[in-house]
Amino acid sequence: MQAILISSSMPKNTSSRPPGRENTGPRSLTRLLGLFDALAKSSNGLTLAELNSVLDSPKSSLLNLLRPLVAEGYLNHDNARYRLGPTIFRLAGNIMAVWNFSNVIRPYLEELAERSHESVFVGVLDRAAKAITYVDSIDSPHAIRYSVPVGGVRPLYCTAAGRILLAFADQEFQDEYLRTTKLEAQTERTVTTRKGLRAELDGILKTRVSVSMGEMFPESAAIAAPIFGANGNIVAAMAIGGPSQRLQPKLDVLMQVIAEVATRASGIAARGAAAADIQLNPPVHGAPAGTAPKASTSMPRTRVAASE
Repeated sequence: MQAILISSSMPKNTSSRPPGRENTGPRSLTRLLGLFDALAKSSNGLTLAELNSVLDSPKSSLLNLLRPLVAEGYLNHDNARYRLGPTIFRLAGNIMAVWNFSNVIRPYLEELAERSHESVFVGVLDRAAKAITYVDSIDSPHAIRYSVPVGGVRPLYCTAAGRILLAFADQEFQDEYLRTTKLEAQTERTVTTRKGLRAELDGILKTRVSVSMGEMFPESAAIAAPIFGANGNIVAAMAIGGPSQRLQPKLDVLMQVIAEVATRASGIAARGAAAADIQLNPPVHGAPAGTAPKASTSMPRTRVAASE
């Protein structure tokens, strides 16, 4: 994104401003931030007329602001509606990686890595892309391990952490996702029916744990749990990942470990947020919805370079 120059003072005689001046000063910066904020609150996007009303800004000025943002991928424009685009989510992912949220959660991620001896990671919901974006990770010390790059994006329906985010998302988003998303088979174990996925989500709501065995990649597995914010809404998913053959024998233990750590991390996230105090319900330990498929009997010969 091009840098926005901020003038230290605004000229009193506005009629003498050169063309485009309105889009280069503090007012433009405020409008830009307001634009992103408004679109972040609208899963269906906003029309120019709606943005004009929300931001109380002339349509001509808004168009001058919107066009370069669309061109650079910060916004998407289709069916006369503007939505947040992939570039802004990549930027958000980079910010999240170094933001205070990551610093607060990091000790819990480190504890999870130490107790599980596997790769661990945290992901957040990308509502526009309808996917999970990973914002922090710690690799396992094992030579054969799960690897999740910060900023990496994966589907919601076939990953443990993705299903956590989907299960605890608001009903409107969840219904739209199930209605519009094509559930493609990544492996022979991928859940590809809406009925099957709904059953998985219902189970996650009860257990607060999600398990994926070879659904995204044949020989990898993951276990995930939610991290809640002060308002009781989910803010992230915490997960353990590794070769399915190694995770399968210790599945019950790891499910209890991640549920415990994620619950305590939720308490920190809640106290750290400037919102009303809430009482988080403790997770219900136990097997997730459905029966986990049998783990792969062959170990990968190289590093597992993807995430469930």
